[in-house]
Amino acid sequence: MLVNTGEFELSHSESRLLTRCLIMDGMKDVILTTDGACVRNPGPGGWAYVLRYGEHVAERAGGVPDPTTNNRMEIQAAIEGLKALKQPCKVLLVTDSTYLLNGINIYRHAWRENGWVIRRKNNKPVPNADLWKVLDELLEQHTVECKWVRGHSGSPDNERCDKLATSYAAGKAIT
Repeated sequence: MLVNTGEFELSHSESRLLTRCLIMDGMKDVILTTDGACVRNPGPGGWAYVLRYGEHVAERAGGVPDPTTNNRMEIQAAIEGLKALKQPCKVLLVTDSTYLLNGINIYRHAWRENGWVIRRKNNKPVPNADLWKVLDELLEQHTVECKWVRGHSGSPDNERCDKLATSYAAGKAIT
């Protein structure tokens, strides 16, 4: 298992896992659990994801030393997890962030139609529009269903993502 910051290459076993997920007939079901964290908000941040396909597991985490926000890290975690999929999959995206959940399920389509402004009348830009645009493109490549879980409630993958993201935000990356 490798945990890297920024751009990364999948290990051989993770590549095989994702390839098997993607080259069989039809889209395969994967579970993508994500989390973002900040030491202060804004402050140094971290993101993490756990990607599951059957019995196979891949995880990644990264950090941003420059001031960022928890919401940006939540979006970045989803972006990084979806970028790891090389062909369309059925994705169950599990998050403890209502911001991410509502942005994906409720707001992003209207934001896109309105040119990434909240309302055309006032031309107020969507917060974090740079990341929402990237996430929107990635979401369109897959069939994605989102599920909210309460943070720190015992969900093993959510707890793992929180631990990884928090460690990167604190500048003390763990594996």
